[in-house]
Amino acid sequence: MIKDSLIPGVAAVASVRADTPDVKTFRILTPEGKKPFEHLPGQCAMLSVPGVGEAMFSITSSPTEKGYMEFSIKKCGCLTSWLHTIEPGQQITVRGPYGNSFPVEGALKGKNLLFIAGGIGLAPLRSVINYCRAYRENYGKIDIVYGSRSKEDLVFYEEIVGEWQKEEGINVHLTIDRAQEGWEGHVGFVPDFVREISPDTDRTALVCGPPIMIKFTLAALKELGFTEEQVYTTMELRMKCGIGKCGRCNIGSKYVCKDGPVFRFDELGALPDEY
Repeated sequence: MIKDSLIPGVAAVASVRADTPDVKTFRILTPEGKKPFEHLPGQCAMLSVPGVGEAMFSITSSPTEKGYMEFSIKKCGCLTSWLHTIEPGQQITVRGPYGNSFPVEGALKGKNLLFIAGGIGLAPLRSVINYCRAYRENYGKIDIVYGSRSKEDLVFYEEIVGEWQKEEGINVHLTIDRAQEGWEGHVGFVPDFVREISPDTDRTALVCGPPIMIKFTLAALKELGFTEEQVYTTMELRMKCGIGKCGRCNIGSKYVCKDGPVFRFDELGALPDEY
């Protein structure tokens, strides 16, 4: 087990799964074949490749998975492009966990939950969804609204249709941005889809996705009668050093790495300009 979250530990890539054309899920273990460290839903970890770089990524596996840890990573830069070339058996380093978590044992317990995600934004919410599935008796109804550019860009698609959609008390609503051959589901953007579904306001919403999606989804929820106290999001993409030293993640009086990355919207005061 890695004891100090500031000290990188060696991890081996146990498996690599291609989820979409530009997203892969990496399962990692210690060289001894164990889970690197324990975490809570919504927390992050720093992955690094010596000589290439390091970056913060959300942990996409649930804490209930005791044998391994997973990261779902979109190819979008130098480090992520390198990671997309690695094969099982190769080693990287990992340190963490960082940040706070979604309050699964606090404010969310006993509540009806509404998960809203766009694109790779489902990755950090997957940890929470699977945690709630593992402790199903502690939560009410679960609705998942998820959209992406195309069917091929829907991450965890096999898990969604093979597991989530088949569970009692869980409703999954999928959408893609534009119609395509072979897709018989909903077509349209996530914020508009939320308005169409018009979920009851007796639930707590967890939102993650591209900044523009978050902005318009929050507006849609407010139109439907949700308050900012009912809506959580995560902003781990703004984190850099993870320990409150570099200042990159500053939002007003908040530091995402020290006060987040999970925030209830009323805690932010105002979204940063890019949101």
